[in-house]
Amino acid sequence: MTTHSTRTGQDPEDLDVEEVLALVNDHGGRTPGDPAPASTPPAPSAQPATAHRPDVHHRATHWPEARAIAARAGRSATRRAPVSVSLDGALGLTLAAPLPALTDLPSFDTSAMDGWAVAGPGPWDVRDAGVLAGHADPEPLTDGEAVRIATGARIPADTTAVLRSEHGRIDDKGHLHAGREMQHGQDIRPRGQECRSGDQLLPVGTLVTPAVLGLAAAAGYDTLTAVPRPRVQVLVLGDELLTEGRPHDGLIRDALGPMLPPWLRALGAEVTAVRRLGDDAKALRKAITGSDADLIVTTGGTASGPVDHVHPTLERIGAELLVDGVKVRPGHPMLLARTKENQHLVGLPGNPLAAVSGLLTLAEPLLRSLAARPAPEPYTLPIQDAAHGHPHDTRLIPVVLRGDRAVPLHYNGPAMLRGIAVADALTVVPPGGARAGQELELLDLPWASAGIGVCFT
Repeated sequence: MTTHSTRTGQDPEDLDVEEVLALVNDHGGRTPGDPAPASTPPAPSAQPATAHRPDVHHRATHWPEARAIAARAGRSATRRAPVSVSLDGALGLTLAAPLPALTDLPSFDTSAMDGWAVAGPGPWDVRDAGVLAGHADPEPLTDGEAVRIATGARIPADTTAVLRSEHGRIDDKGHLHAGREMQHGQDIRPRGQECRSGDQLLPVGTLVTPAVLGLAAAAGYDTLTAVPRPRVQVLVLGDELLTEGRPHDGLIRDALGPMLPPWLRALGAEVTAVRRLGDDAKALRKAITGSDADLIVTTGGTASGPVDHVHPTLERIGAELLVDGVKVRPGHPMLLARTKENQHLVGLPGNPLAAVSGLLTLAEPLLRSLAARPAPEPYTLPIQDAAHGHPHDTRLIPVVLRGDRAVPLHYNGPAMLRGIAVADALTVVPPGGARAGQELELLDLPWASAGIGVCFT
């Protein structure tokens, strides 16, 4: 029993709906932009789950290949139909249809500045009434005439240019004079300057960011057609777990129940349920077979102890193990299984930092594939201090980013959250360790990255 303490390499405009929704087929399991796995032994073939695994370490998958298998598994599932989503619910989704402009932008000639709309050469006589944004067509101007105008207001017919407020002055006879030379059309946004009705604004596969929402609204949209969020159910296992109060009498607080749902949402998932099952094999089997989620995430129970029920349960229901252990520390006993044709299960170790390792190794690539989101561009930074490594396995260590360096944090044991709680990323330490100054790959945490993943609702 364990304890719980976009950029793509291909222009999106070259992709059609089917290609975006099934990016795996021509990329060996990787979204364009995914780094190619390091040279590793071939991926283990899918195998029946087995209750006793004396050679589990030898069958464990190398860390880069485990991530590729998870991404491939997500793309192999039959995708749910695209959905129509209101703008306020579309943040973080992927467009499943192109976004053509529904109107010209701007839809009429508008003033780009506060000032005066003027006609012909100055000086100009100024009308008494001004022109404000949101008002009907103003009266046309005649040569030698000007009218006060606000930014965004409709330009009167026959306007030559807009004279900015700071560049004009009115003399004691009420005539407007320009303080500098003006060009024809100056500070006027002509109709259709940004796009014409029917122009494609964004292609299939675009990640919906706040700026995308603004563009869609400006172009006349109330809803977007998008790939639906993957549905995830979390099953928290372990009789030793408390949901409130301080640890006592051999019982400990469940850290994963509060941590995983918002983290999964930050990875683009819809968390449909969080259930606490304890160490109950029958309840676990019933929960798995009765779930309609795209992904089931379990916590703990993935080792070979007397109450570690995940492997035996997967064997009984005929699940297909895709990854049975990963050569990574912490988190070695994580697993990935196909439980139904279009459903997968990620078994996370019960120790908190080990569970985070499993989340980023298996759940993140799978969820990204299910959501048709592009892989983040990989990047490296030099590590400030030498990092101790495992002799044979990859090691993931929490770091903070300081300038152009990644600084390893203490409290990085498998049961510890103190380091990851203040981290910006995890650094990928190769087998054998890394020397100070060595360039290492980094995995951003959702709340520390520049992307929109910091969306916890």
